[in-house]
Amino acid sequence: MAVTPEDLKEIALSQQEYQGILDCLDREPNPLELGLFGALWSEHCAYKHSRPLLRLFPSDSPRVLVAPGAENAGVVDVGDGFSVVFKIESHNHPSAVEPFQGAATGVGGIVRDILAMGARPMALLNSLRFGPPDSPRGKHLFHGVVEGISWYGNCLGIPDIGGEIGFSSSYIGNPLVNAMCIGTVRTADLVRAKPSGAGDLMLLVGADTGCDGIHGASGLASQTFTDDRELRTTVQVGNPFMEKVLIEACLEALQVCPEGIAGMQDCGAAGLTSATVECVSTGGRGMVLDVAQVPRRESGMTPYEVMLSESQERMMLLVRPGYLEKVKAVFDKWDLVSSVIGEITDDATVRIVDGDSLEANVPVVHLMEPPQYRLTGTPSKEIAAARDADLSKIPVPTITAAQALLKLMGSANLASRAAVYRQYDQQVQANTVVPPGAGDAAVLLLRSGYGGTSTGKGIAVCTDGNSRMAYLDPYVGGQLVVAEACRNVSCVGAEPIALTDCLNFGNPERAEVYYQLEECIKGMAEACRVFGVPVVSGNVSLYNESGEQAIYPTPVVGALGLLEDVNLHCESAFQDDGDVVVLLGASELTGDAASLAGSEFLEVLHDTVAGQPRLDIELEARVQKLCRTAIGQGLLNSAHDCSEGGLAVALAESCILGDKGVSVTASTSGRWDATLFGEDASRIVVSVHPDKLAALKKLAAADDVPLLRLGKVGGDAFKIGKLLDLPLADIDHTWRSGLEALLWD
Repeated sequence: MAVTPEDLKEIALSQQEYQGILDCLDREPNPLELGLFGALWSEHCAYKHSRPLLRLFPSDSPRVLVAPGAENAGVVDVGDGFSVVFKIESHNHPSAVEPFQGAATGVGGIVRDILAMGARPMALLNSLRFGPPDSPRGKHLFHGVVEGISWYGNCLGIPDIGGEIGFSSSYIGNPLVNAMCIGTVRTADLVRAKPSGAGDLMLLVGADTGCDGIHGASGLASQTFTDDRELRTTVQVGNPFMEKVLIEACLEALQVCPEGIAGMQDCGAAGLTSATVECVSTGGRGMVLDVAQVPRRESGMTPYEVMLSESQERMMLLVRPGYLEKVKAVFDKWDLVSSVIGEITDDATVRIVDGDSLEANVPVVHLMEPPQYRLTGTPSKEIAAARDADLSKIPVPTITAAQALLKLMGSANLASRAAVYRQYDQQVQANTVVPPGAGDAAVLLLRSGYGGTSTGKGIAVCTDGNSRMAYLDPYVGGQLVVAEACRNVSCVGAEPIALTDCLNFGNPERAEVYYQLEECIKGMAEACRVFGVPVVSGNVSLYNESGEQAIYPTPVVGALGLLEDVNLHCESAFQDDGDVVVLLGASELTGDAASLAGSEFLEVLHDTVAGQPRLDIELEARVQKLCRTAIGQGLLNSAHDCSEGGLAVALAESCILGDKGVSVTASTSGRWDATLFGEDASRIVVSVHPDKLAALKKLAAADDVPLLRLGKVGGDAFKIGKLLDLPLADIDHTWRSGLEALLWD
């Protein structure tokens, strides 16, 4: 078979990799075999440039039940016989081509990852990035993605309880759509994607297979794409109503016949190819798969198209001999098509047949041992210059502090996200304790099964990412994204127990991008070790570029925290007039220009991204511990971290959410812009009843955490010394209407 450079480009393989295939087979592959290699050796499936680096992440803890990468999602023991299953994944490239279906099927895919572990999906989150809201393409992608997420998640009856949205010109051609799902399962009922032995039957359940999504993993998600290519056929088309039925049927089959189901796997990236080959590889087995038995919705499909299709709403079950009829009866009850498409063998070989015709014959080991690349990264001189910029030379704005605050509160990255999350069902399943927007993390009640009684425990979840910091210094930026995710979970009173991550970067073959990837992972890994939290699952999305434009390096972290008593949680809103407002993590308000590094203030007011981000990671750990302890002892009435926008924005948000003003009387010095809007980490704004202030100070002294009494809650004004004095109503209106004015005008 003559293979052309165009053939290899279509499946994102290099000429060198093709030669490797020839060497391991000692022959030329036929078109189907080459398609299998293209899918399984793709960046999206094989993590060729990132797997060696991902080994730097700590992944062990007494709670971790499944090692990262071993299964579809991470599994963490939360006690009392229950586990939480969770993962975040990207659907960036499909969403750039077709935002509605790209985002919708991203939700569907991550939900099936959780289902494949035998867990019931209980909540969704997301992390989204778009180009500027004043650009036509930015608006188009934003609305398509949000509508796709809303449509699919609401139809499934799974609440969307949190997330984040960012806007920057770096994403104008390549948006980021990262979807996260959390599920719960009795630990004893966990399901693995692994056959029990030869003779297990491969039962395909759900939607018929069509021609959508072919080359989605290899051609679309594993290389830089250009706008002039027609790629819509590589984007999957979703049917959430089918997926809802599939969820219920699979969970019922596991209840009715647990002894008959050896394993379960979803059909996601690379479709049947990855679903089947990864399963048999995990179990050290082989398989015979007959594509003639795969139900199709389009006539004339070739074996290549059947194996590479990424049609949605399909699950593959491994059924032990003798239990087929019992399992199929459940799917018949739900009016779902279920078809035996193959059988597990002992010969460690993938054989694909079409009736009596042998279409592919490849040892599993060759398919599952893709090349791995460890490159040498080089920092960008342009970025180094921005990082080394002397921020003290940036002039203090000529506008007033009040005008600067209003400008920030109405900006795309800081305005209220209510216009987005009110499109999502937040309360379905009746487990949501802290909904989106109310706290730094969402809080869910843990029940003893679906619709069961409360266990008294809760989990806190959030997603976080700060691409500007990672752009300026990928190592410190990596530390900061872990710190902020853990801080947000700590601000509701939960102990961070595990993380999932989605690493969104440009083309790793470019030295400056590989440098960003490597340094960011190193920074994240170091932060994880300091905070004692393992990374249990995740995704790497590379080649996020459009033409020559790479996105900012964007590590996104999904954090899971545990509340032993769900009633002992905190929200961001100020609660009572007369409460004392305290800043944890600082002992004075001194305006240091260096604190403006990578800040929202610099970008909005000065149209620049510059400076050296900084983090005292040991102080960060102590501040978070103090916050959790104080909440657990009932000392705090509110807690809200200082992050994007700095102290003034954090205070304003707590005021708006509680509909209460504040008067900050602590003395200030230095530059007012840095004092109010600097984004130094390791700071949390809390409010406390005056009678409990002494107890909080005692805890802070014991934990070696500086704190500063800022002022008092009350009134209808927002006052910070002599720097600004605004009616709270003005800030409230600007913040609540900001995003709608930018995107719904």
